[in-house]
Amino acid sequence: MIEVRVVSRHDEARDICSYELASVDDQPLPAFSAGAHIDVHLPGGLIRQYSLCNHPEERHRYLIGVLKDPGSRGGSRAMHEQIRPGTRLSISEPRNLFPLVHEARRSLLFAGGIGITPILCMAERLAHSGADFELHYCARARDRAAFVERLQHSPFAHRVFLHFDQEPETALDAAKVLAAPESDVHVYVCGPGGFMQHVLDTAKAAGWQEPCLHREYFAAAPIDTGADGSFSIRIASSGQTFEVPAEKSVVQVLQDQGIEIAISCEQGICGTCLTRVLEGVPEHRDLFLTEDEQAANDQFTPCCSRSKTPLLVLDL
Repeated sequence: MIEVRVVSRHDEARDICSYELASVDDQPLPAFSAGAHIDVHLPGGLIRQYSLCNHPEERHRYLIGVLKDPGSRGGSRAMHEQIRPGTRLSISEPRNLFPLVHEARRSLLFAGGIGITPILCMAERLAHSGADFELHYCARARDRAAFVERLQHSPFAHRVFLHFDQEPETALDAAKVLAAPESDVHVYVCGPGGFMQHVLDTAKAAGWQEPCLHREYFAAAPIDTGADGSFSIRIASSGQTFEVPAEKSVVQVLQDQGIEIAISCEQGICGTCLTRVLEGVPEHRDLFLTEDEQAANDQFTPCCSRSKTPLLVLDL
């Protein structure tokens, strides 16, 4: 863990604040790459992931942007209501589950709302390296779009296209932007689930292949758990078998038995809890694994996924 202090906090847009973090001892922070995020440990024991949105060559600070989400499970509310300049926080080293493909001939970046945070860092990196790219940023209205001034005054401003729901003349024509799929052009998308699905569905309809499509979700869509039933899990190393009732996750059952699994997002987004499956067929509910990885059925996210078969044997 890294101990940091909040150097500054700024209102970037309606309900979006940025937080500048620096090491408490003023030492350089660990290096990171575009698309990386950190785990932030918040008051009350909450852990939340926030993408780094400053230039990836900076070591004196990390910059994160946080949307105050009305559907917050407590993380964004805590950031907005409790975290001020001078506050000390514990954070993880940066991890990157949304990296750039640096050998790509061209990159198409799509951001929706707060999804601009990793995309902005990507644009900074691509511009710095002289790469070919364009950035499409969508928001409901101008006052809800963060970092617009930074984008408009950047060296790559001519590559940035702003799209606002309240200004129909600026509407994103995803089909037009994605009309010519090529194997050396890569697409990156981050934002609300509906926005991401629109971009990805449009890309697939145009013929884009999965290896060229990259995404990062900030939150999982609500899942109807009304039909959930129970199933069993077996620990391969010990042979212990436990029942997972409908109202509990695999992680919760394991924790009740004193078996700890590293967790972070608890929504199947970050992959922290990814566990190998030796027997049985998982019911995948994560947004971390690709469709092909899910189809292999040899790993799953026990924080949210369940089982299609009566028993899952876990490589634990």
